[in-house]
Amino acid sequence: MAGASVKVAVRVRPFNSREIGKESKCIIQMTGNTTTISHPKQAKDVKSFNFDYSYWSHTSPEDVNYASQMQVYKDIGEEMLLHAFEGYNVCIFAYGQTGAGKSYTMMGKQDVKDQQGIIPLLCEDLFRKISDNTDNSMSYSVEVSYMEIYCERVRDLLNPKNKGNLRVREHPLMGPYVEDLSKLAVTSYNDIQDLMDSGNKARTVAATNMNETSSRSHAVFNIIFTQKRHDAETDNTSEKVSKISLVDLAGSERADSTGAKGTRLKEGANINKSLTTLGKVISALAEMDSGPNKNKKKKKAESFIPYRDSVLTWLLRENLGGNSRTAMVAALSPADINYDETLSTLRYADRAKQIRCNAVINEDPNNRLVRELKDEVSRLKDLLYAQGLGDIIETYRASDVDLETLKLTNAMTGMSPSPSLSALSSRAGSIASLHDRIMFSPGSEEAIERLKETEKIIAELNETWEEKLRKTEAIRMEREALLAEMGVAMREDGGTVGVFSPKKTPHLVNLNEDPLMSECLLYYIKDGMTRVGRLDASKHQDIGLSGHFIQDEHCTFTSSTGPTGETVVLEPCEGAETYVNGKRVTEPTVLRSGNRIILGKSHVFRFNHPAQARAERERTPCAETPSEPVDWAFAQRELLEKQGIDMKQEMEQRLQELEDQYRREREEANNLLEQQRLDYESKLEALQKQVDRCHPEASEEDEEAEEEVQWTERERELAEWSFRKWKGYQFTSLRDLLWGNAIFLKEANAISVELKKKVQFQFVLLTDTLYSPLPPDFLPPEATQDREKMHFPRTIVAVEVQDQKNGATHYWTLEKLRQRLDLMREMYDRAADVPNTATEECENAMTGGDPFYDRFPWFRLVGRAFVYLSNLLYPVPLVHRVAIVSEKGEVKGFLRVAVQAISADEEAPDYGSGVRQSGTAKISFEDQQYERFQSESCSAGLSRTGISQEELRIVEGEGQNAEVGPSADEVNNNTAGTDELENPLKACLDGASEATLEHLRIGNVFTFRVTVLQASSISAEYADIFCQFNFIHRHDEAFSTEPLKNTGRGPPLGFYHVQNIAVEVTKSFVDYIKTQPVVFEVFGHYQKQPFLPLCKDVMSPLRPCRRQFPQVMPLSKPVPATKLKAMARPQAGPCHCKYDLMVFFEICELEATGEYIPAVVDHRGGMPCHGTFLLHQGLQRRVAVTIVHESGGDVEWRDVRELVVGRLRNTPEADETIMDPNILSLNILSAGYVKPLLDDRQFLDSDMPRTFYRFEAAWDSSMHNSLLLNRVTPYGEKIYMTLSAYLEMENCTQPAVLTKDICMVFYSRDTKLSATRSIRNLFGTGSLRAADGNRVTGVYEVSLCYLADAGSPGMQRRRRRVLDTSVAYVRGEENLAGWRPRSDSLILDHQWELEKLSLLQDVEKTKHYLLLREKLESTLLMGQESLQCGTSEDLCESPKPCEVDQEASCSSEITTERQRELAAKCLRLLTHSFNREYSHVCVSASESKISEMSVTMLKDSPSTYALNTITPSSTCPSLVDGSYITADLRLPRPRPRADTQQEAAEAKAPVNGASDAKPATRRFVPDIQEIRVSPIVSKKGYLHFLEPNTNGWVKRFVTVRRPYVYIYNSERDTVERAILNLSSAQVEYSEDQQAMLKTPNTFAVCTEHRGILLQAANEKEMHDWLYAFNPLLAGTIRSKLSRRRAGQMKM
Repeated sequence: MAGASVKVAVRVRPFNSREIGKESKCIIQMTGNTTTISHPKQAKDVKSFNFDYSYWSHTSPEDVNYASQMQVYKDIGEEMLLHAFEGYNVCIFAYGQTGAGKSYTMMGKQDVKDQQGIIPLLCEDLFRKISDNTDNSMSYSVEVSYMEIYCERVRDLLNPKNKGNLRVREHPLMGPYVEDLSKLAVTSYNDIQDLMDSGNKARTVAATNMNETSSRSHAVFNIIFTQKRHDAETDNTSEKVSKISLVDLAGSERADSTGAKGTRLKEGANINKSLTTLGKVISALAEMDSGPNKNKKKKKAESFIPYRDSVLTWLLRENLGGNSRTAMVAALSPADINYDETLSTLRYADRAKQIRCNAVINEDPNNRLVRELKDEVSRLKDLLYAQGLGDIIETYRASDVDLETLKLTNAMTGMSPSPSLSALSSRAGSIASLHDRIMFSPGSEEAIERLKETEKIIAELNETWEEKLRKTEAIRMEREALLAEMGVAMREDGGTVGVFSPKKTPHLVNLNEDPLMSECLLYYIKDGMTRVGRLDASKHQDIGLSGHFIQDEHCTFTSSTGPTGETVVLEPCEGAETYVNGKRVTEPTVLRSGNRIILGKSHVFRFNHPAQARAERERTPCAETPSEPVDWAFAQRELLEKQGIDMKQEMEQRLQELEDQYRREREEANNLLEQQRLDYESKLEALQKQVDRCHPEASEEDEEAEEEVQWTERERELAEWSFRKWKGYQFTSLRDLLWGNAIFLKEANAISVELKKKVQFQFVLLTDTLYSPLPPDFLPPEATQDREKMHFPRTIVAVEVQDQKNGATHYWTLEKLRQRLDLMREMYDRAADVPNTATEECENAMTGGDPFYDRFPWFRLVGRAFVYLSNLLYPVPLVHRVAIVSEKGEVKGFLRVAVQAISADEEAPDYGSGVRQSGTAKISFEDQQYERFQSESCSAGLSRTGISQEELRIVEGEGQNAEVGPSADEVNNNTAGTDELENPLKACLDGASEATLEHLRIGNVFTFRVTVLQASSISAEYADIFCQFNFIHRHDEAFSTEPLKNTGRGPPLGFYHVQNIAVEVTKSFVDYIKTQPVVFEVFGHYQKQPFLPLCKDVMSPLRPCRRQFPQVMPLSKPVPATKLKAMARPQAGPCHCKYDLMVFFEICELEATGEYIPAVVDHRGGMPCHGTFLLHQGLQRRVAVTIVHESGGDVEWRDVRELVVGRLRNTPEADETIMDPNILSLNILSAGYVKPLLDDRQFLDSDMPRTFYRFEAAWDSSMHNSLLLNRVTPYGEKIYMTLSAYLEMENCTQPAVLTKDICMVFYSRDTKLSATRSIRNLFGTGSLRAADGNRVTGVYEVSLCYLADAGSPGMQRRRRRVLDTSVAYVRGEENLAGWRPRSDSLILDHQWELEKLSLLQDVEKTKHYLLLREKLESTLLMGQESLQCGTSEDLCESPKPCEVDQEASCSSEITTERQRELAAKCLRLLTHSFNREYSHVCVSASESKISEMSVTMLKDSPSTYALNTITPSSTCPSLVDGSYITADLRLPRPRPRADTQQEAAEAKAPVNGASDAKPATRRFVPDIQEIRVSPIVSKKGYLHFLEPNTNGWVKRFVTVRRPYVYIYNSERDTVERAILNLSSAQVEYSEDQQAMLKTPNTFAVCTEHRGILLQAANEKEMHDWLYAFNPLLAGTIRSKLSRRRAGQMKM
């Protein structure tokens, strides 16, 4: 019965109103337990099924075959209730389509008596049987719970508070259960009926087309039925718990049949899901229990049963194939319209028949065992009584006969015996008669044995807890006695096993060679005799030992008590080896506490006598402790010494032998190595001789064969300049040093972190400049010797040490870092040995100081300032306000200094208190010393008089930024020999006549006064401030002020230090005051400021002081191509041309209309070339790329070789070192030149249209197999992807790579997205369609370079590879949080620092020049006669030499040509109407400039170039249209023939197009680099652009982010429409042109391909725009205007 199958019954209902209305026919027939279904359209298609019960309820109750509710209950319900009383779990569930009558079968109609269902009838019958019980030892309890499973959620129908979803949990013993499900106790059927009513009212029902009251959930009614039985004999209570599960399933349905929509459709889907899972479970169980599956001898694991796929099957797991008696009622519809549903239900039920359930009675195992054993005892007694042996049982109980005599066991523990033995004798006779009777009866002996064993087990099960405790205690006592014999003792509490020395009893403790094993065994010496011997001795031994030298009876210990106390005597047996304190004993020996006893060869003990040792301590309290511990080694050594063996001497002798052997072997190895070395040297000499014989003096012949190249003077100057510039390139050497020493820096930082030293290290570059001279110890000796040969300021790599502990910063050389690193390693190795508290105290003694720290001076350098002495030439007094600049180029404050000339006999005025006068100091200027200084400083670039500004750079291949220096042409002209441009002051001073220097005659004594007035704006972190100054070449003689307290607030610090200086005038002194400054150095006591923590500061090392820029996306490397072969990139040579590219990136999505529409782009970041694509999940996409650039013959796109996307990530940075498995090559759909869209077409495309090249590719994001693309992006997260396009170009050796990082956010498919609007868009003006902004722009620069010569030395040098040690692992690197030493970025930042220092120096020179000029002008107006000479005019106008004749000729020639140009202008204006193309007027205006500049530049005079520098007005070739340039309008100019031919050739080619003479071979190397957008906005606003071929102006919104100008259609436009590159363009401003054309506030921008005329709103706006476009030009214009206004005021 335990492995019974599931009971399956089917029941067919009558027609309902819907079926009657459709005139349905009955297709179900039942005969006995067989159910037959007929196909409504095919009469021969009949299917039959056999079930346990088939109920015909289709007709009325009057039918004989009609199955009523009571009949169903009697067949199924009563049987299941009987199983519940037996202790089994029971389950009844109804299954069928919706409206088939499941709820009617299970619940019925409770208000109608004869129509109650299984559930109420079973509950009623349950309480009826409980009330009929008459057994007083039985008691019953009933609990019920009612829940429904609705849409895979569990609801409690009995507790209104549990409205939410209840969790289904699983217990390892209880199985699945519902957490917090209420279980209510009931005592009668009425209670259950009330609960069922309330639960039914809470069930979820709804009307469908098939059933008006369709159950939309599964209902489970659980009854927990508990039976308790009390056994009076054993006083035990046993219980059986049965769980009755009554399940009313929701009906399976089809959406088209029920007409379900909305919520009903969702409910039906969940119902069908759970029922489908139930079907899968039933099928799996049926397969598992089928016959063929069992014969496989479990070759495979059991089939997986998908219980957890649905909440319903999870909760019914035990009822389906588990511990339950299960019955299933399948409700059928008889109508032909439901044929498919009915057939499915029948098949469902047929499969369920094959499931077998393994039900067991739910009771306590012990109680079940006791019950079964009692049944066995009763059965055995009945068997014995049946054989007539019942009196034997009573005899055994009374007499307790011995087991060995009767071979029986008296197992009736706790049962009372019979009255007396006499009565036993009289009743049973003798024992012999019992034997006879037992042996005579066959099988009786085995029956009695089983009877006794069974009764013994019952007694053990019924044994009380106290009896078990008593038995446990007895066993513990026996175990302790056994351990004591083995030498292992226990504490008195019995909780710990081990060796514990007793306080009184003498004992032996073992000693072992292993210290951890010593004193682990303890043997008590009892009163009297204690025997020691082998365990297998014939006589019992108290202490059992084993070993080769242990006798059966080895020795005895005798303990006796005498007048002196308890004594122990050791007496060895005959022939036994026994040693006491190393001496063998053969007679009885009295033992003392602490004696060493050795038994045999391997058993060593120490004798302990606690009482004796205590008495000994009391007698001699000051006894010294033994110097050596008494252990196993001590005992063995003692044994050897007593036997005459010196172990120490033997060890020394053995050691000496080993040393001698090692010495001999080392000598032999050295001799062998020396012999090999000599052999190799002889072979090398022989080979060298052979080479010399074959190639004698080959190198000398090669040198003689070379012919000397004849250079012109100009070529030699250029070669020298190029050589100096080439020697100034230190990028490669500096990078080698940074990469090679990075590992040492990383190790130093790691050790500093681990030792908790508040010191951090980072690379720094130091250059020998005026503001940052290198200390002598930082220059190597060879650099100091060769300083005169160096033509560039030396830059070295150093280490910046930030001492957080003392708030100091030091600089170390790389050699010093390596030396200190050795000491750091030693300190790190000692850190584990020396305690932390003693580490700092021991450092000075061990290493002579902490290697992490340096001594730092009390005063530190704040910064340097320079004051020029040019005013002493005239002489006029000047008060300078100079900037105090640090070595990093930071302005730390300002210093006011007064310089004036005084007479030698002039007395110092009385300045009063607070002014410090230092008297007169005499200084000597020796010409030789000064010349040596000048040669050194000029070589190192300190004087800046004979070397160009560009030579200060150290970065290879970098041009100077237009913002911070002159253009490349100006630099080249400077290097050609125009020293006056480098120092404008020197130009005017060189022209001063000797008459103006009467007070500076050679040999006279000249006295001047330097007054240090005030210092201001110095930070409060410097407490005490003082200043010292000296001549730049005399560091040994310095003048110092007194230190002043600095608080950083209040008025400036007043030094008021007066110093008179007397100098004997020499040539070098005159030259010094003309060109060189006095150096002022400001020092202060630095207050300790806390540094950042190490890891944070290491992560963000010290950089030059710049503005905080917003973060921008990093520029990624190209994604590797998958289809193209890996080609080695050829080395690029000189650059042929460069073009600016503006690229539009779009991601198009397929709309419902079938068109691909660009996805929405979020431009809220505010930065150009940035945006986030807002994409939908599950749509087809295309990637579209449009390239826009100026038209030209050099850039021609042929094809798109491949478009790849990859590096999917959720952070902007990509780890490019990891191989990306998600790279996808896209299918190119189209590629070619296109016409621009309406919004992309600009005024630039009117006369010279730009080129638009567009290509598209299909992108299936699912092919990446990436979770980032296959899910909706979480809030706050963005997805980044890198896109690379490999483009094939004309005349190029390999494809050019265009790379862009794309930012995306994925939304669900049905999300409606709209273009986001930024603040600028919300409040801007103008209109803009949302679709116009659905793209992201990228700015690129494409360079076409010639192929480089692979064999040149420069190429070979570039190919060499330097090992980057920054990636090597060092110990403790993980504590640096991913920090890496700086490398290339440090060199670039240092270049910026050098340019900053150079600019600061130029500013100081210019300020001094302007201040001196202003002072001279004021003295000239006051009528000072001493300054009325030719130099005043030069100082007021421009710094140019006073060559009167040459200037007169130049001016007259310029005037004549100017008139001729003006005449040409007038003629053109008269012949062409003013209203014609405006560009023609621009042509004429610019042509005048061309002619003017051409004539003036032919004179090749420095003054001409100086004039152009002060008033820059260069040519603008793009404004000149070729059709209007005629020979008649150009003036004849003398020029070399070669230049004329070259210009003629250049004039022919580009006019008609450059494509006529294409080379046959590909000769260029393309390179496309993305331009990082500058975060600094110089200016933004609206400008008017002149549109070519029209008379109108176009208004556009412009943003200047140098070096690019971004042009938008309006302020609300988020996409860049055009760009201008200011680094390759010229900005023109002409007042004459504005006056002539009557177009005020205009200026022009001339690029290589076009010229653009711009107009601002007013004059101020124009000057602001000019400053944003070209700060140098704007400053020059403002300077001219201010001079003009000053001149007008003077007039």
